Amino acid sequence: MEHLIKGKFGRIVISSYLNNPLKYGQSKINQRSFSSIWGGRALERSRPLFYTHNRYQRRHYGMLIVRALRGVLKIRYILLGGAVAGGGALQKKFQDWQDGMPDLKWLDDVLPDNEKWQEWRGNLIEFKDTMKDKIAIDPRIKSLTESKLNEFRSWFDQRLDDAIAAAEQQNGQLPPAIDGAFSSLSEFVERLYSDTKEKNTVFAKSFTETFERDDKARKDAQARLNNLQDEMIQTQIKYQKELERLEKENKELRKQNLLLKQGKKAPTRKIKHSLIDMYSEVLDELADFDSGYNTQDQLPRVVVVGDQSSGKTSVLEMIAQARIFPRGAGEMMTRAPVKVTLSEGPYHVAQFRDSTREFDLTKESDLADLRREVELRMRSSVRGGKTVSSEVISMTVKGPGLHRMVLVDLPGIISTVTTDMASDTRECIKQMTQTYMNNPNAIILCIQDGSVDAERSNVTDLVAQCDPNGKRTIFVLTKVDLAEENLADPNRIRKILSGKLFPMKAIGYFAVVTGKGRKDDSIQTIKDYEEYFFKNSKLFKDGVIRSTQVTTRNLSLAVADCFWKMVRETVEQQADAFKARRFNLETEWKNNFPRIREQDRDELFERARAEILDEVVNLSQVSPKQWEDCLMSKIWDKVSSHVFENIYLPAAQTGSFETFNTSVDIKLRHWAEQALPSQAVESGWETLQEEFQKFMSKANQAPDHDDVFDLLKAAVVSEAMQRHSWEDKASEMLRVIQLNALEDRTVSDKRDWDAAVKFLETSVKNKLKQTEDMLKDMLGPSVKERWMYWKYQSEEQAKRCAIKSELDKILYTNEKHPPLLTYDELTTIRNNLLQRSSIEVDNEFIREVWFPVYRRHFLKQSLTKAYDCRKSFYLYHQQADVECSDIILFHRIQQMMKVTSNALRQQIINREARRLDKEIKDVLEDYSQDIDKKETLLTGRRVTLAEELKRVRQIQEKLEEFIQALSKEKYKTKTKFTFGILDTTESLSL
Repeated sequence: MEHLIKGKFGRIVISSYLNNPLKYGQSKINQRSFSSIWGGRALERSRPLFYTHNRYQRRHYGMLIVRALRGVLKIRYILLGGAVAGGGALQKKFQDWQDGMPDLKWLDDVLPDNEKWQEWRGNLIEFKDTMKDKIAIDPRIKSLTESKLNEFRSWFDQRLDDAIAAAEQQNGQLPPAIDGAFSSLSEFVERLYSDTKEKNTVFAKSFTETFERDDKARKDAQARLNNLQDEMIQTQIKYQKELERLEKENKELRKQNLLLKQGKKAPTRKIKHSLIDMYSEVLDELADFDSGYNTQDQLPRVVVVGDQSSGKTSVLEMIAQARIFPRGAGEMMTRAPVKVTLSEGPYHVAQFRDSTREFDLTKESDLADLRREVELRMRSSVRGGKTVSSEVISMTVKGPGLHRMVLVDLPGIISTVTTDMASDTRECIKQMTQTYMNNPNAIILCIQDGSVDAERSNVTDLVAQCDPNGKRTIFVLTKVDLAEENLADPNRIRKILSGKLFPMKAIGYFAVVTGKGRKDDSIQTIKDYEEYFFKNSKLFKDGVIRSTQVTTRNLSLAVADCFWKMVRETVEQQADAFKARRFNLETEWKNNFPRIREQDRDELFERARAEILDEVVNLSQVSPKQWEDCLMSKIWDKVSSHVFENIYLPAAQTGSFETFNTSVDIKLRHWAEQALPSQAVESGWETLQEEFQKFMSKANQAPDHDDVFDLLKAAVVSEAMQRHSWEDKASEMLRVIQLNALEDRTVSDKRDWDAAVKFLETSVKNKLKQTEDMLKDMLGPSVKERWMYWKYQSEEQAKRCAIKSELDKILYTNEKHPPLLTYDELTTIRNNLLQRSSIEVDNEFIREVWFPVYRRHFLKQSLTKAYDCRKSFYLYHQQADVECSDIILFHRIQQMMKVTSNALRQQIINREARRLDKEIKDVLEDYSQDIDKKETLLTGRRVTLAEELKRVRQIQEKLEEFIQALSKEKYKTKTKFTFGILDTTESLSL
């Protein structure tokens, strides 16, 4: 039976047995053997073998068909069960996946709400009903469709019942096909889960990155927006000042023009200023002047201090009789000191110091513009992430009945720094307030909120520290109407106004009401309310407050009297201090700079402007040949490395004439289309900069050179060069002419051939020198240097020398060695070094030495080849077979450089020099408006001494002018008083 096989060949084997039973051995064939072959029950010996076999085979095929059908019908249960189990697993995984998803609640703001969805759904249902009524279905088609559907349903139910019956008759074993299908389903579910998880991770990561990127972009956009707002504010202020200046000049020019037409001469009369205006101008000059203790700004002014929201600004507005300051609910509005000069005049107007516009304070529109302008100036003065600024905003308010004085409104003192403030805001405000109050001649107007507890006051302690005796402090209690409602004990207000509650002292105590809580109330409305309150107040009736201690009118009178008394006592002392300071400064100038005229920064800047512009004009003196020589040298410095490393050496080291030309053509074209135009433009830009710097250097070496301008000139040139950029269309034009020049392979005459040979020799020699220098650094000192100069090699340099000796032997035996060492050569070198010198090195170390050694060897061969090609022009011209492809390559590059330098020279002369001149003028104009730039770039004792002298002279002159005007007013007042007494005496005698 060992010759019998299973399968379809069983009948052939049995038939062969029946024909020749002796061949197989009858004793070995038994019932068990046949059972093992066919897998059925044992064959009966009484029946013919072929009959039993055919019957068994038919039965076996029938069973297989039944099992297959049972398995196919049973798949439904497996699929349903798998779907249920898989659905539960997928639901859990989906829940985990959903928990890992980012929060998408922001979509609620984008997508419509539920009411809109329901409205849209209702519209769709209406549309469906409308279309259903309009579109009618043919009854025949409808009946045909229903009959087909019923027929298909009955057929499916019958097949399902047959499948269930067949499945119940089986023993529950899964066929292999179904088992494989189930395993495939499990693998599919796992793969689906893994893919879903992976996609979920990628989506979450992508969403997180997108969110972070959007958040960063949003922050950057906000920062850019803030910067743009600041720049816009600065630009608006700048152009507003310029517009006002031009309007003023235009008025003057119109007047002069009108006078000239009438044949008259324009009168030159001196404008007469009031006494308080003159004093205010002196304070403006002293605002940013600080030159030591003897000449510090110690002139009197009224400093308004108080806690935030205590009513400082409201008191100042009541004194000025106009709502001139911006307001905010609980927000810090005063961010910089505001100096207000009050003076009497026929019209109620306001004007900034550096502006010519007058705001009519009787018009609400002008008041709104004034408040907006004050807020704009405050915000523009705050820089560098700060919340407050020490830059003073000066304005003048004139009107009928105003008392002449100068007040400074400071930011309110705060107790806590909020998140939208700088961390040092509290200290900055405190330091600024103390600086103004420490002036020994300053009058402190201390504002205290009467509606809050006295224990919460911060300003009273500061005032007590700066003026412990209270000789120049006036205490003002605001919001008394609210205090009367909230306080149960009226004696507390009496203690405050008598100076017994706070530890500070004052020369006067006042109680005022500066509003009814509405920011739209006019000044007249508030004054009427104040008068009405104090007439009907219990505090006034019960004698808690005296009549001289109430209303802002009495407060204004008291402050003005105190102010002018302090001015008369101290102004002459300040004038004497500045006179002595001026004498000391003039003596220092005569001793240190006896032969130099005094020039401030503005005058020095104008001198530097003229010198720089003169050097720009000198660019036209450069000859075309000089431009082209400089441009060719700069272009070759820029492209030489690329020519050798990427074009010439890779092509020449192939050793094939045809390969060399093909490689060179391809690389030259790719280079000309990609990087060459931009490299040429960079070369032109650098050449223009270097030539301009040469002229500046020559000017700096002149005998009459003034080194005070060096920093300014260097900064202007550097800034102009950074702003200057070559025209975009220049690159495209250069690309065309460079491609044409590089594609021309012909050398027309002997002169061009000799120039190309010389160019190649010079370039190869320079490259050879660089290679030898690199090789010398790698090998260390030579034998001569070691013997004569006592120099030594390091261990690594000694190894390189040994390797070089082996490499020289290889190149000596094979002068046309390829650029790379073979593995056998590397092994040979290592073995030789190990046997002769006991030196162990790796292949990379040998290749490191091989590169410069082979580079020097190849360059020497190229140089020899160039020498041989000097006299080969006629052979080349006769189209003989000469190996001078190197000369052709460098001729093409040389011609390309010539046409490029010529084109760049024309662009410089015709366009770029004028554009550079414009850039320099723009930079000079910007610097002329930037005071900080001038202070940074024009430095030295000579500059600062001239500036200080100028300022001291101006301040002294204004002080003397003010003192003279003050003396005249005293004389007039005294004269009027004397004549008044005489008139009274005469009338009494009569």
